[in-house]
Amino acid sequence: MSDTELTSSDFTEAAEPFRLFAAWLDDATKSEPNDPNGVALATVDADGMPDVRMVLLKGFDEGGFVFYTNFESAKGQEILGSMKAAMCFHWKSLRRQVRIRGPVEIVSDAEADAYYATRPRGSRIGAWASKQSRPLESRFALEKAVAEYTARHAIGEIPRPKHWSGFRIVPQTIEFWHDRPFRLHDRVVFSRDAKGGWDKTRLYP
Repeated sequence: MSDTELTSSDFTEAAEPFRLFAAWLDDATKSEPNDPNGVALATVDADGMPDVRMVLLKGFDEGGFVFYTNFESAKGQEILGSMKAAMCFHWKSLRRQVRIRGPVEIVSDAEADAYYATRPRGSRIGAWASKQSRPLESRFALEKAVAEYTARHAIGEIPRPKHWSGFRIVPQTIEFWHDRPFRLHDRVVFSRDAKGGWDKTRLYP
């Protein structure tokens, strides 16, 4: 299923969602001009008002879809308040979309530490310097904070801030959408069943 000319038959006959998602992400890696792992993340605040923003998917397996953030940010606080979220990938070059919804869990400290260690040094400093989503009085204030944390961690490893970690969306539904002529699109949704397997339903466009 890794062929970019994935046929309607191949697409709708997929038995489970993760191999299909892996194939589509692989295709997007070859065709998208940048950030094929960019995904719109939707959350709601304490009043039920929705928020959406782009994040980067940093890993996935049958356990779920992982991204990292400052837990004190708006999205961090909204997720911690509901422990639910949704994602939407849109690969314009392929005319494909994937929607994911489900409860959220926090990744282990070991998993967060391992990913944090792969980030460029400047990005690790940024995780300390940025009070993400909160008011910033000036660009200079941010640059000053970066300089202070750079000096503080001039030698040796930069530890991961306790307020910075990862979330995993554990999908309850994964919907695949493929553009077709005359807006007669192909849509297939996989829904988690009571035994942890997947039910598959084809939807009207």
